[in-house]
Formats: sequence, structure tokens, C-alpha cells
Amino acid sequence: MPPRHTAKGGGCVRRWPRSGSWRRISGLAWPRACWPRICRAGGWRALEDLAPRTALDGLLRRDGAGAHAERLAAFARIRGELGALTAGHAETYYRRRSLLGPVDPAADRLGRVHRLERVPHAEQLGVPVSGGVARELGLARAELADPGPFLVLSNGDPEANNVLVHGSGPADARLIDFEFAGFTHALHDAVCLHVPGPAWLSVRPPGEVYRRALATGVPEAEGERRYGLGLAAACVSWALARLSRLPALDGRPAGDDSRAQLVATLEAAAGTADDHRSLPRLAGLCRRLAAALRRRWPDADLDFTALPPYAPRRR
Repeated sequence: MPPRHTAKGGGCVRRWPRSGSWRRISGLAWPRACWPRICRAGGWRALEDLAPRTALDGLLRRDGAGAHAERLAAFARIRGELGALTAGHAETYYRRRSLLGPVDPAADRLGRVHRLERVPHAEQLGVPVSGGVARELGLARAELADPGPFLVLSNGDPEANNVLVHGSGPADARLIDFEFAGFTHALHDAVCLHVPGPAWLSVRPPGEVYRRALATGVPEAEGERRYGLGLAAACVSWALARLSRLPALDGRPAGDDSRAQLVATLEAAAGTADDHRSLPRLAGLCRRLAAALRRRWPDADLDFTALPPYAPRRR
């Protein structure tokens, strides 16, 4: 039986059957400070109205990152807190989730690992894949496929458009859009802090905010080797996924920001690996791919260090 709902203010009040699917999910004993809270009264379940919060990406586009340092830190913190709160709870989650219908935990965990099985368009770009690169691709796949203590819940789309914050005063952030939620390696959720997502030409992490928040529930995040390997692997995985779009970008006119964004993405992934002294051959590969793209697209041969953080991609 679907929920009956009525609008109330900027949010929605939903009535769920007492023994229905919502009860199975809401029974999970996790704090809900990271996402909209649920209030119960009799047979009613009221979803917290998040107004007047607004999506962070809109604020960044309007005012620039400099005006919203606190909200960017809140974004990084809440992503880390989601991982810290849910680490160690995968079995409980999937046991309850299975009551709603078929679910494949392995698919959630491995969904992004396949990106590291090959280097798309490397031959077309004239960038050879050496034995050392192949070995590091294997190391990166192994880390992301077997997260160990880093197995946490992700909403599946960790970008700035999926966090709501107050535009002034305390950010009091909330994550939204759990359509693709599942348990996966925590460091997938940190990629957006280090490597441009679809909306940006540049990003910059707010220090170690994410890492410190994650470490409150995943102490292993304090260890540089494992954390650095996971973050570098996740960033390279994202960069190679974006590289698979090469044929589409070739067909776009000179000056299209999507071309420059791909160059920036590959170079940011390489820089993150360098910063954490991890996967040096994959970092070198990403740089060679970016250099090949700069030659292929002279319009994308830009100095990204001159851009402010969260410089928007023009669409």
C-alpha cells in the first residue's frame, strides 16, 4: 500500500501503514542527524521539512566558494559523519532492506570497481598502459572491492546539489537523494571534495574535515597508507569513468567546458594520489592522459590553478 501524502509548508506529511515497509527501514537504530528526521504520531509519519535550507551548489554558483567556507566544511563533515554512523551496520541494513524486495549487496559494493578494469581510449590517445600501471589498477580494484572497516552507507550521489544547508548562520546540513543508496567503500564519498564533479571545473577540500569526521566511527581512517590508497583509488576510478565520455566530447564544439573539465578531473586525481603518496604509476597515467587531451583539444589547454575553488562548468 503506497503512502498517502499531503503538502504541509515546504515539506510533506506521509501516512504509512503501521506494518508496512517504512516501519522496517525506520526501525534501524541509527542517529538521523545526517538526513531528514522522521517524527511519529499514531499511524502517521511526518518527514522533517528542511526549508528554509537550500542546495549548497546553488549558493556556490551565486556567491562563490569564498563566501561559504563554513557550509563547505559542513558538507565535508556530514559526508564523513554518514560513514562514521553507519560503519559496521551493513548486515543489519541489508537484512531489513531485503524485506522490501530483492537486493544485491555485492552490486552496491562493487558497482564502481569495474571502472578500474581498463583504461578507456588509452590507445586512441597514444598513452600506453605499462605493466606497472596494470599492477596498480589491480591494487586499486582490490582496495575498493574489499573495504573492510571502510564499508559504509553512501547515498550514491555525493555532490553539492545533494546537501541542503542554511544560507546564513549555522549550516545545519542535511543529506538528500538516497535513491542509489548502498554500502560501499567510504572513500568514494570523498572524491567530490578532491576531484571536480559534473558541475565544476575545480574543487578544493576544506582541510581534513571529512577524514576527521569519518575517523570517529572508522578509526582506520587515521592511518595514512590505507586512507591514501582508498582515496587515490576512488579518485582514479572516477577520472577513468569520466574519460569514457571521450567520443561524446570530441563531438562538441571547441570551447565547450566539458573538455576542460575532463582535463581538470584527470589532473586532480593525479594530484590527490601524489598528495597521499599512493599509486604513483596511476597518477602518472592520469597526467599523460591529460597531456594528450591538452594536445587534442587546444581549447582545453588551460591553467586550472588560476581558477577559484568551485568554478562552475558552463552548460
